[in-house]
Amino acid sequence: MTILFAILLFSLLIFVHELGHFVAAKLSGVQVNEFSIFMGPAIFKKQVGETLYALRCIPFGGYCAMEGEDEESDNPRAFGAAAWWKRLIILVAGAAMNFIAGIVLLAIFFAPYETLPVPQIVSHVEESLIFDAGELQIGDRIMEIDGEKIYIAGDVSMLLQLNGADHHDLLILRDGQEIFFDDFYMEPYLTQTNEDGTVSKTYGFSFGYEDAGLANRLDYIWNTAKDYVRMVRLSLAMLLNGQAGLKDMSGPVGIVQQMSESAEAAGSAVKAIRTIVNFGALIAINLAVMNLLPIPALDGGRAVCLLITTAVEKVTKKKIDPKYEAYLHGAGMILLLGLMAVITFKDVFAIFK
Repeated sequence: MTILFAILLFSLLIFVHELGHFVAAKLSGVQVNEFSIFMGPAIFKKQVGETLYALRCIPFGGYCAMEGEDEESDNPRAFGAAAWWKRLIILVAGAAMNFIAGIVLLAIFFAPYETLPVPQIVSHVEESLIFDAGELQIGDRIMEIDGEKIYIAGDVSMLLQLNGADHHDLLILRDGQEIFFDDFYMEPYLTQTNEDGTVSKTYGFSFGYEDAGLANRLDYIWNTAKDYVRMVRLSLAMLLNGQAGLKDMSGPVGIVQQMSESAEAAGSAVKAIRTIVNFGALIAINLAVMNLLPIPALDGGRAVCLLITTAVEKVTKKKIDPKYEAYLHGAGMILLLGLMAVITFKDVFAIFK
C-alpha cells in the first residue's frame, strides 16, 4: 500500500506539472493539441474540442502538446505566434505548479503539529560540552553555518556534517548583537551507526519549541520550502565537485522505493502517509527547481532559448527557424532519457540485489 500511495503521489506531481503548462496555454490563447498523462500507448483518450485528452500506460512523464511548439505553423494560435512573454509564462508554469504543490503538501504535513521547533535558538547545552572558539550559550540564535543560512532546526546538524569537518564558521545572534566565530571547533558529542549503515551525530545542544500558530506555521512552511530548494543546489554542487556520483542518484523507481521504505519505518499508517506527504513535498520542489535548469529539453532550457532567440530577432529583424531549437532540445531529450535509463536500471538492480 505504501508503494501504491507513493506511485499515486508521484503521478499526481507529474499531472500538476503538465496541468500548469495546459492552463497557462489555454489562458494565453495557445492551441493545445493533446494533454496526456504518462507515456506509451493510450489506455483512455477522448477528443474534446481541439484537444485530445489521454491517459497512457507507462507511469512516467506526460506532456502538453501545443500547436507549433517545435515546428513552423501558420495557425495564428500556435505557440510560436504568441507573444514572447506569454510563451515564457507557459514554459515556467509547470515548475511553478510543482512548487505550489510542494507548499500545499508541506501545509498538510505540518497541519497536525501543535508546536514547532524554533530553528535557531539554543535551549539546552550539555554541561560537559566545551567549544574551542567560545562557549555556546542558551538563548543564542544560530544564523549561519559556513555561510549557509539556518532555515529550520534540521539545518544545523545537516550543515555541520556536510563536509565532514569539525571546524566551522558560525554567525550567532546574542542579545541583539551578531557575533562571528571564525574556525569554530565543534566536535560531535555523540556518534552512532544506524541499522542501515548511516551515521548519526549529535552536538550536545538542542532547540526550543513555540506554539504552531498560523503565522509561525506559515513561516515554518515557507522556510522548509526554501531549505528544500537549497538541498537541490547543494546536491548539484556535490555532483559537480565529485562528492556524489551516479550511485547517489535516483530515478522514479528509486524514489518510490525510498518513499516506501521511509513510510514502512514510520511505525503506523498515519505516520507512514505523513512521511510520504513530506517526501512528496521534497520531490515536488525538487522537480520545480530541476525543470528550471538551463538544460536543453527541460523547461529552463526552453526558456533560455526563448529569451536568446527573442533578443536576436529583435536585433537582426529576422525570424530564426524553430527547427534548430527543436534539434537542440531533441538531442537534450535523448541524453536525458539515456541518463534516466541508466539510473532506472541501477535502481531496479539495487532492489533485486
